[in-house]
Amino acid sequence: MQNERLQKLKERLNMYYEAETAVLSGQEYSMGPYTLKRADLGQIRKAINELEKTIAEIESGGKRKTFRIIPRDL
Repeated sequence: MQNERLQKLKERLNMYYEAETAVLSGQEYSMGPYTLKRADLGQIRKAINELEKTIAEIESGGKRKTFRIIPRDL
């Protein structure tokens, strides 16, 4: 189940990388009366960052755990 989810997230991340490349090659262009406007680069990069974070959490075995250490002088 976890491997399947990880695979889908990686596929989705690759699609976002492709979308980022497409946007970087031209945000908007016109051909005659037709205009094509691509998605917002900021939203694409935000989604990429979120997916990379989620994939890293899954591959590392879960969320990072923090522990508090209180030094005591006895």
